[in-house]
This record gives sequence, C-alpha cells and structure tokens, in this order.
Amino acid sequence: MNRSELATYILNSLEKNKDKLISDFKESKSKIGHFYLDNLLPETIALEIFKAFPEAEAMVLKRSLKEFKYVSAQMNKHNVILEECIYAFQDERVVKAISEICSLKNLFPDDKLYAGGISMMDKGHFLSPHLDNSHDKDRKRWRILNVLYYVSPDWNFENGGHLELWPEGINGLPVLIESKFNRLVIMATHNDSMHSVSKVNSDAMRCCVSNYYFSENPLRESDTYHVTTFRDRVENSLVDNLLKLDNFLRSSYRKIFRKGPLENPHFYKRK
Repeated sequence: MNRSELATYILNSLEKNKDKLISDFKESKSKIGHFYLDNLLPETIALEIFKAFPEAEAMVLKRSLKEFKYVSAQMNKHNVILEECIYAFQDERVVKAISEICSLKNLFPDDKLYAGGISMMDKGHFLSPHLDNSHDKDRKRWRILNVLYYVSPDWNFENGGHLELWPEGINGLPVLIESKFNRLVIMATHNDSMHSVSKVNSDAMRCCVSNYYFSENPLRESDTYHVTTFRDRVENSLVDNLLKLDNFLRSSYRKIFRKGPLENPHFYKRK
C-alpha cells in the first residue's frame, strides 16, 4: 500500500462518518476539541502496519520524570509502510477533510515530523500530563491539531496506555479515550489542551502513528508561545513541583534564546 491508496481509505472513512465527527468535535470544542473514529482502515492493512513496527532497539528510548516510551521520526530506517501510513495523513484530501470536520482553515501538515512519527510503549511506560510545544520546529507556525492512529490489536481497557484529556487541568477529572486498535483520534492543541497517556499495564506493545497539523494563526486568540510543559498528577506533588520548576527554567531560557541551547533531535533528517 502506498500513501495515496492509504489516504483514500482514510478519506472514505472520514467522509462516511463526517456528520457525527463534526458533532463530536463541536460538542467538545469549548474545552479540548476532539473526536475519534474506529475501524479507520481495513483490518488487514491495520494489522500489516502494526506488524511493521520495529524492535525497540531500533528506536529512541525517552525516559525521565516526564515520560517513558520509545519514539522514532527517522522513517527511512523502518519498514516502508510506516512512512507511507504517516504521510497518508498528510495527503491534501485528508487534511482538507479533517479541516472541514473541525471547522478550521489553512492547516499545514509537517513533513519534518517534528515530535511526530511512531511511538511504542511497553509495560510501565507512561506520558505525564503536558501541553505540546505551541509551534513547529522553526517556530514559524502554530501547532493546531494532534493526529493519533493506534494499531495494537486486542488492546483493551485493562491494558492501560490510554489517552487522557484534562479540560479542567490536573485538579479536574480526565476524559479517557481508549487506545483501541485501528482507532484514529484527533485533538486540538492550545494553551489549555493538557493531555497524557496512562501507565501501560500489559506486556504487549502499544503502537501509535503520530502527526501534527499547523497553522499561521493560533487556534485561539488568547494562545501564547510555550515550550512543551509537563505537570504530574495531584497525588505526586513533589514530582509536580520539580516539573513546574523545569518548565519555568526552560521557558525563561527560550524567551532569551529563541531556538534554545540544542536543536530538538526528534525530526526526520533526510539526506
């Protein structure tokens, strides 16, 4: 399957369910706009994508108080269907359809895969509550939508590793969206779109294909520039205070030095 063929399947699924998806996003728009769509691709293709995920040793392990997961954006090192799947979500037809569902204009996919690509989460892995970096790699466009496609078969509630949205912040209750097989999730990114991934309880790998869409303008007029900003759950106050200090130091540095001390290595380095 090439990216154009995969995009056609994605487009057909979006169009078939368009009215419901519009309603779902509109209903949640005042907080953290989102929708999800099951059975995005034919099951055999979704399984092929899952089986193409590399061994953990071929990916980058990110482990800290903030996160614990494997990631990769260097797609030419992996099975070609993974790259084709990622860029299928960047097909003009798919971007246009998602733009219409979310009532957004002038969205741009990110061919550099800045913070996108593929991720795998093993038992004990997690992603703490956080706001995504507000901009793209070159700090020219605003991050608007997070596009997540889950491909681990037979993934159920007990496995953990589910997406959590925090519309009321970490003092509120999260909206949980299960990381079900062959499920597409779209969520808005702005100054209050705190989200996380609950700890994985299963020995199976939670596999995800990720994209971001950007725009010349922020999603909300009140949005401001921010670095990736991590918090922790209410019960972990010590860790949360450490993360707030880390957020403050990194934000302060970026106000002085626009591009930071080091370039974020998580993007597709093409020859």
